[in-house]
Amino acid sequence: MEWAAGDLERAFRDCFLAEHATILVGGGSEPVYLPSADPEVSPHRIVYREDYLASALHEVAHWCLAGRARRRLEDYGYWYRPDGRSAEEQAEFERAEARPQALEWIFSEACGIAFHLSADNLSGAGGAGPDFEVRVHRVRAELLEVGLPGRAARFLAALRALRSEK
Repeated sequence: MEWAAGDLERAFRDCFLAEHATILVGGGSEPVYLPSADPEVSPHRIVYREDYLASALHEVAHWCLAGRARRRLEDYGYWYRPDGRSAEEQAEFERAEARPQALEWIFSEACGIAFHLSADNLSGAGGAGPDFEVRVHRVRAELLEVGLPGRAARFLAALRALRSEK
């Protein structure tokens, strides 16, 4: 099956618009989560980069892991420094990113698309640290063994159903 960005957007909307007043929207120059001041009028938005499926799956992974309080904050209130991080900042980034990237990997597999680990620091103090890939592998295995959080499990089921329909 050849996936299009619209497929992911529809699957997400079908799963979460009614209950969580949240939509997935492509076309962003940078990914960002934008909570709505009034979700009954205008839904919360998960904006992903351009029409990149990997960006969409990564941003959905963050949303699926964010608790209720974090989903009230722009970009979930997380610390983020752009490309060009120091070694210490990169280590902090990797600690925060292991779980979302592990979940993104699971979503990617459900879609049948390649997952690529992202250190997201091309011009900084190097790429991924030596333990980052190992950590993401470990977290992925744990999620598959103990089960995904509720919203993540729901989205995974929708992706698998959509893939089987096509």
